[in-house]
Amino acid sequence: MKVVIASTPSQEQEICDLVNYLYTGIFPLYFTDDEILQFEQLKVLDTSKKQFDEIGTLKDAFQVMASIQAVISILESSNINDQYEEIFNRNAATLNHYGMFFPFEFEQFETAKNLKQMMLSIYTKADNELLV
Repeated sequence: MKVVIASTPSQEQEICDLVNYLYTGIFPLYFTDDEILQFEQLKVLDTSKKQFDEIGTLKDAFQVMASIQAVISILESSNINDQYEEIFNRNAATLNHYGMFFPFEFEQFETAKNLKQMMLSIYTKADNELLV
């Protein structure tokens, strides 16, 4: 008999926070608002209750969190180059294995970083807020 422990609500919240950070802090650096909207519609990195049922165990949740964090670290790097490709692809495969739909290849980000200039996006967090 094997005893497994289910993922905790705090792990689920951390996964949601990491996914939100990808959408608001990382994707706008590489993709247009229309593309990001398509990602939402395609349920890229979906964090619904059904998704967390699929992740299931404590170990699975930790692997998902670690994979998202690794992807974030690579994409936040000021110089994305081929040395990160294997790590990126391995973590993307882990996310897909656990049902977190992540349909990206390393080359997409490498190319997008070179093409996209810093633009305003509805997905980025506001640097300041105006209270009326």
